[in-house]
Amino acid sequence: MVKLKLGAIVDDKPVKLTIELPAAVHRDLLAYAEALARETGQAITDPSKLVAPMLARFMTTDRAFAKGRRKNQIEGEG
Repeated sequence: MVKLKLGAIVDDKPVKLTIELPAAVHRDLLAYAEALARETGQAITDPSKLVAPMLARFMTTDRAFAKGRRKNQIEGEG
């Protein structure tokens, strides 16, 4: 089995967003929820719970974004 990028989903205080997804993205989100449930044993009853950890993971691993954030933090301190 392929190792998924996401692990168990942490239950955190949410901020409500309303978004529209293309149908294909929604189907993939459902499939990912099923795969994650098989891998972690944690049933994902609401696949929208995957969106925040996926975005967080994406931003954490985006080197250009991280570099830009560091640059902005350093410029803002002086």
